[in-house]
Amino acid sequence: MDFCAGIGGGRAGLENLGMQCVGFSEINKDAEKTYREFFGQEEKNYGDLTKINPDDLPNFDLMIAGFPCQTFSVVGKRKGMKDRRGQIIFDLIDIMKGKNLKYFILENVKGLLNHGTGESMKIILDELDKAGYKVFWKLISSLNYGVPQMRERIYFVGVRKDLIKNNKPFEFPNTVKTPELKNYLVDTNEIESKEKKRIYESFLKYLENKYNKGKFSVEELLKEDFLVIDTRQSDLRLYRGKVPTLRVGRHGVLYIRDGKFRKLSGYESLLLQGFSKRLSNKVKNKISDIYLLSQAGNAMTVNVVETFGKSFLNYINSCQKQEQEEKNRSYWGLTPQRVDFKMKGMS
Repeated sequence: MDFCAGIGGGRAGLENLGMQCVGFSEINKDAEKTYREFFGQEEKNYGDLTKINPDDLPNFDLMIAGFPCQTFSVVGKRKGMKDRRGQIIFDLIDIMKGKNLKYFILENVKGLLNHGTGESMKIILDELDKAGYKVFWKLISSLNYGVPQMRERIYFVGVRKDLIKNNKPFEFPNTVKTPELKNYLVDTNEIESKEKKRIYESFLKYLENKYNKGKFSVEELLKEDFLVIDTRQSDLRLYRGKVPTLRVGRHGVLYIRDGKFRKLSGYESLLLQGFSKRLSNKVKNKISDIYLLSQAGNAMTVNVVETFGKSFLNYINSCQKQEQEEKNRSYWGLTPQRVDFKMKGMS
C-alpha cells in the first residue's frame, strides 16, 4: 500500500516488478489529481494517515512511504520532531503494528542523518526496532540508479523480525551506469514567446549581477548542447551530463539544446524521476507545469525503488526458501547441523 503517496513514484517502481497496489494515502489534492491520471480515477484514497484506523485498511504485505522530509531538509526550517510532519513516521509505525505488517520501504532526505546531531535518525530506528522490525538503510544517489539526477536520499528497508532466518542481512543493489542526459531533455513544446522572452531577459540580467558579471559568455554557453544551468541567489551553476536535485521550489532550471536556451518542463522532470513516457504522456498538456515541477520534485525516483524492490524481493524469497527448508528438516526429524542416514543392513 502506498502512503504519503505524492504522485506515486514508489508505486510505479514496485508495479514495474509485478506488484499490485491495494490503495493509497495522500492529502494534497493536486498531487492526487496527477496520481489518478497515472493510475486510474477509481483508485481508493484513504486520506490523512494520521486519522486512519488500521482495521479500515485492506490487507497488504508491504508499505511504501516517502514520509514528510521538509522538517529534516536543509532547505526547510529543520524543526524535525517538533513539527507535526516530522511525527508522521510514528503514525506509519502505528499502522505497521495494527496490520502486523511484514515489510516496508521508506524514503527521506539526506538531512535526516545529521538532524539534531543524529538524534532524529536514532529515534526513528529505535522505534522501528521496538515495533518488531529489522531495518537496513543506505544513503544513495539517483544518479547511480538509472537517471541522470543528483538526488541523494536515505532508503530504509524493513522486515518483521520473525520472518528473518539466521539474521540474514539485506544487501543493497550495485550501482548502474548513468544514462545519457539527452534522452531526458526531449520536450518539443515551446513556451510562449512572451514568457520565453521574459525568461531570457531575466537570465541576461542575472549574468550581469555583482556575483556573475564577466564570468560567463552567452555565446560560449550556447555552444554546449545539453548544458544544464541552475540559477541560485548568489551564483550560477553549470552541470554536464546530469541535473541538480529536483525540488518542490526549484522551477528555474535552464538547459541548452540546438543552440537555444530552454526551460526544464514538467514532462522532462517526470522523466528525470524515472516515470515512463507512457505515464508522463498521460499528464502532458493536461496538468500545468507549475504543478508537475513541484510534484516531481517531491516524488520518489521510480528507478531507485524498482532496483531496490527487485533486490528486496530476492531477499524475501531467499528468507522464505530458508524457512521452508527448516520446516522440511523439522518434519523429517533432521537438523541443519547433522543428517543421519540409516538403511537396512548398515550400521
